[in-house]
Amino acid sequence: MSDIEKVKKLREATGAGFKDCNLAIKESNGDLEKAVEILRVKGISKASKKMSRDAKDGVVAVSGDEKKTSIIEVNCETDFVAKNDDFINFVKELSEINNQNDSNIDVLKKAIMNNGKSVEDNLVALIAKIGEKITIGKTITIGNSLSINYQYLHTIVKDNLAKLAVVVSLETKDNSDTIKTFGKQLSMHIAASNPLALDPSLIDKKIIDKELELVTEELKNSGKPEEIAKKISLGKMNKFKEENALLTQAWVMEPKKKVQDILKELAVNDLKIKEFSRIKIGE
Repeated sequence: MSDIEKVKKLREATGAGFKDCNLAIKESNGDLEKAVEILRVKGISKASKKMSRDAKDGVVAVSGDEKKTSIIEVNCETDFVAKNDDFINFVKELSEINNQNDSNIDVLKKAIMNNGKSVEDNLVALIAKIGEKITIGKTITIGNSLSINYQYLHTIVKDNLAKLAVVVSLETKDNSDTIKTFGKQLSMHIAASNPLALDPSLIDKKIIDKELELVTEELKNSGKPEEIAKKISLGKMNKFKEENALLTQAWVMEPKKKVQDILKELAVNDLKIKEFSRIKIGE
């Protein structure tokens, strides 16, 4: 096999550029396996230099079925790369592996992909080939034996890849079209309204404390008497909780009603919203 043929084969195997492959063939004295290792080491070097840069673009991918559904966020630096075929193919395969491993990030990174290499090694090679920082962001798997999952993708990049993804799990024995429509509408509501928790009491205490701090600071500077300031603070905090909990949010399809009102109107006794997740690129 001539050196040119080896360079071609090396390019197909690694995805590296002609110049890098040519230098690796020369450095390895024509040994293809050694040349692959040389490129891998160089790829790691290239990748490490890019890790200090910001990766705020990318895609979220949804995989699985109505009983177990996963979302994974994969970040890159630009929208151009987010639409790159190599990036898209990597994320698609990664999404399936993530669903198989229930969003266990440590297991995911060591999992073997279709080309026989680990996710970590493929990620390094992709960074070296594309020339941008690429990172695995948030991941979640929702699976409940008695529930059905509904999903919504917003700003679809391709197939199951988008800029925003929602999965919501409904528990009920009712499998009617009415419930299916509600499940789809609810996932769209979550995409638009970005609730922080299912119920006001479940909102993270750190978020509540931070909001209270901001409200208190605002009222301090208003010059209002302390008793009035306390009442205003309580009102503002109650409103904040109401607007950021799914059940007490205004229903996007009919804003005069709350989500919990719609649940009551459906009159399905065993219907419960079990859990939900919303992941948006850059948030």
